[in-house]
Amino acid sequence: MISSPANAPAANAPAANAPAADAQHGPAEAQPAGRRPKAAVLITTLLLGVLSFQLNASMVTPALPQIGAHFGADAGAVAQVQSMFFLAGAISGPIMGRWSDFIGRRRALLLVLGVMAVGTVLCLLAPSLPLLVVGRFLQGVSSAIFALAYIVLRENLDARSFGTSVGIIAAVNGGIAGFDGYAGGLMTEAFGFQSIFLVVLGLAAVAAVCIIRFVPAGGAAAASGRMDWWGAALLSAFLVCLSYFVSTGSSAGWTSVPALALLAGTVAAFIAFCAAEKRRSSPLIAVHHLRSRQVWTVIATTVLTLAGIFAIMNFTVVLLSQDGKNGFGFSASLSALLFLTPAALIGVFAAPLAGWLTGRMGWIRTLRIGTALSLACAVAAALFAGNEWAVLAAVAALGIFYNGFFLTAINGLSVLLSPKEAPGSLPGINGASFGTGASLGVVLVAPFAGLGTQGGYGVALWISVGITAAALLVSLLVPAPDASA
Repeated sequence: MISSPANAPAANAPAANAPAADAQHGPAEAQPAGRRPKAAVLITTLLLGVLSFQLNASMVTPALPQIGAHFGADAGAVAQVQSMFFLAGAISGPIMGRWSDFIGRRRALLLVLGVMAVGTVLCLLAPSLPLLVVGRFLQGVSSAIFALAYIVLRENLDARSFGTSVGIIAAVNGGIAGFDGYAGGLMTEAFGFQSIFLVVLGLAAVAAVCIIRFVPAGGAAAASGRMDWWGAALLSAFLVCLSYFVSTGSSAGWTSVPALALLAGTVAAFIAFCAAEKRRSSPLIAVHHLRSRQVWTVIATTVLTLAGIFAIMNFTVVLLSQDGKNGFGFSASLSALLFLTPAALIGVFAAPLAGWLTGRMGWIRTLRIGTALSLACAVAAALFAGNEWAVLAAVAALGIFYNGFFLTAINGLSVLLSPKEAPGSLPGINGASFGTGASLGVVLVAPFAGLGTQGGYGVALWISVGITAAALLVSLLVPAPDASA
């Protein structure tokens, strides 16, 4: 569903007992002297929160067949259990990130966990699949915890600790080294899929208690004005139309009537959003910020990199590895063990390392190294697509450069480059860009990888290479968080 002292001037470093402030954000919410939380406690608390979302995302996947059997539903209907979850995540990130500027970070975190808890209880008790889907939508709101966590860390830690902490949070963005999905499968077989929701509910309760205890409440709201709910509604309409346009276009055809209608709705919602934001005194995000290098370059880099790399790791290589005729002929379980687990496991260690390195070589350099070497891995996979060990090595290396360096740097930069008057806006919008990029990448390569031929797999991989190359070019335009970077 989620990044330099080298880039931060000494004047911006926080005092010993004061929350962090920087050139982009100005003063953080005021905290009483001597009450600043310890870094380890704060990171652990926020980690519990993001795990509440991540386990909801990953542990349910192996339970989908049992959910379908339990409710007597086909695969298409069961797919909504996940699709609605991630759609809610895309919507909630921009809204909750910006709303937290007005109501405070701790209240926003607790509100998100509360909505997720309601959805989890509904999933536990749902007598029908439609009600379970509604519960999953409410659970998906918890995706906003990632953006909120990054903002809280920036406002309460010094620059060096912030880099490392972003890496730690980013490390669980793809799951707990692949073992969470395995645990979900075991729990489903032994106790039924409802047991997963019990675990998530318990974890959310613990996270809420820790947030109340350890996340600073702050003083007055950081932003003046009122929350832009019209902008939130129009942005939500844009994201919903865009999501359904991508899925409908890939299944029914890009020139089909439903796809064209959704495309028109997407364009109309975006135009209406921009028009509405120009009239707001405190917009969700000002239109002139969307045109600025510090905003659009971050969003574009995220969308393009996800479109290129996600499609390789989670679609093309998965199909290639299980193709017995023109691929490697591995079973589904062996394919996951060889091509999914290593990158996830490596990323758990590489992301905190990348966060630590941002303090030595800067956020921008970390981003460009991660994007460039991810591109190199993509090229290697395309060049040696017929060699399973070469592809395995390339995908495993993405655990370092994509899961580690890129995800850490882009998440951190989304906080550092967010507009001063709206510090929660860019992290939230950037979070929504992850799902958009991943969906677009799969849609673009699916017609070729789906052919099941060596040539088709090759074309799909080279398309991903081209998209990732575009991401690298855009990343060169991302500005440094301050003039000294």
